[in-house]
Amino acid sequence: MREARRRHYGAFYGLAPAPGDDGRPLVLVHGNCQAESLRVLADSPGSPVRTVRMPPVHELTGDDLPCLEKLLGQADAVVSQPIRAGYRGLPLGTADVMAATAPGTRLVMVPVIRWAALHPFQVIVRSPQAGDPPVVPYHDLRTMGRATGAVPAFSGGFVRAVRDISVRELVERQRRHGTIDVVDLLLDAGSRACQVINHPGNEVLRGTAHRMLEALGLPWDPRDPGRVLLDSVHAPLAGPTLEALGLDGEETTNWQVHGKTVPDTEIQQAHLEWYRRHPGLAEQGLQRHAEVARLLFTH
Repeated sequence: MREARRRHYGAFYGLAPAPGDDGRPLVLVHGNCQAESLRVLADSPGSPVRTVRMPPVHELTGDDLPCLEKLLGQADAVVSQPIRAGYRGLPLGTADVMAATAPGTRLVMVPVIRWAALHPFQVIVRSPQAGDPPVVPYHDLRTMGRATGAVPAFSGGFVRAVRDISVRELVERQRRHGTIDVVDLLLDAGSRACQVINHPGNEVLRGTAHRMLEALGLPWDPRDPGRVLLDSVHAPLAGPTLEALGLDGEETTNWQVHGKTVPDTEIQQAHLEWYRRHPGLAEQGLQRHAEVARLLFTH
């Protein structure tokens, strides 16, 4: 498995030739799976930049640092999501990686995109002790409510309120970290904005990649790759949610998880049992997302 991974990131590890210097700037894209999708788009045919596929930041280890530092020393520009200094005890934060670049290397910040408008009950709760819930690593506020005895009261007003919270939080993150702006891309994409709350659709990613390159002074429209870039998990898209937001789109009732159809009821039951095995976690999740939970359980 380790060798297969090293081959997958062959140019990063020096097992395959890095893109040759053909006059185009070398741009490294640093972050999570969204960052890799932006790199794929920026590397499509006709691109004004060269890129190197790198492991996502949460997979990098101390052993990878020499490879990372070598590439950073060659980079003309770095595109980075906001990553705190000393991330996971390693010099992987945005400021850390920029300190390893040559003088004059440009930096463009892109936001970590989370968009709850299409999946207003879906949240992410990190638990170092319990890990992720089974089947999919996404929690549902309604299921957490069931685990704690709370009864949700769905309304169109709740859906629109969650959309507005998503806008507010993303605008604030963009402002705080000095990133490019992507809020309008999500709003304009409508029902195509995302597959799950942290996997934006191709339309949003292409717009983000365009603005990323524009910020580097190299405006260019990336081609659609002909496949869904963040395709591992698709959450159901509820008709009442689309109606509340005034969006066109086809209602779905099942999840698609790594190509397999999984009924939402199956995931609900698996998560309820998981909460029973981890007492207090559902309550912690509701507290972590208290603003939205208050709206859901009081409407």
